[in-house]
Amino acid sequence: MRAVFFDRDGVINQDFGYVYRPRDFIFLEGLFELLAFCKDRGYLLILVTNQSGIGMGYYSQRDFEILSAYMQDQLQSALGFGMDGIYHCPHAPKENCPCRKPKPGMILQAIKEHGIHPGQSILIGDRARDIQAAQNAGVKYKILLDTPGKDNREEIPEMSNFYKITHLKEMIEILKKEIK
Repeated sequence: MRAVFFDRDGVINQDFGYVYRPRDFIFLEGLFELLAFCKDRGYLLILVTNQSGIGMGYYSQRDFEILSAYMQDQLQSALGFGMDGIYHCPHAPKENCPCRKPKPGMILQAIKEHGIHPGQSILIGDRARDIQAAQNAGVKYKILLDTPGKDNREEIPEMSNFYKITHLKEMIEILKKEIK
């Protein structure tokens, strides 16, 4: 099995900082086309998201679950399918847990639970920590969505099979040309 691992805030939806209410959840332009393209090619769609707002008390686990259900309902209505798996780290950064990206815990859990082959899989994220988590988990292809206006000064070490894009539609082109 192969998968595309998606970060949430900044990749699936616009990142306004600690998004936890359905009214604040806005899908990024081009997401539906990308999800359909990946699904049509047999990829599992797996969400891996740091949600430190839970650990810091900004919102609850239940708020996260409600928003995840809303997201899944919206995807189901628009595309006829949702994400195949949703993994989140609820811990604050200071807790030093094994699941918070850049540590690979969430990705490794999904790999185990879904029988995913990381050497045939992809991660798309909008932060260096997403890319580093993929590298740490052995995910072959790493894609950084670096949108205009995003303050993304974090260093990404040199690595193979790394791509930088500014719009989700560019990932479809990479998948067509580079990743088969």
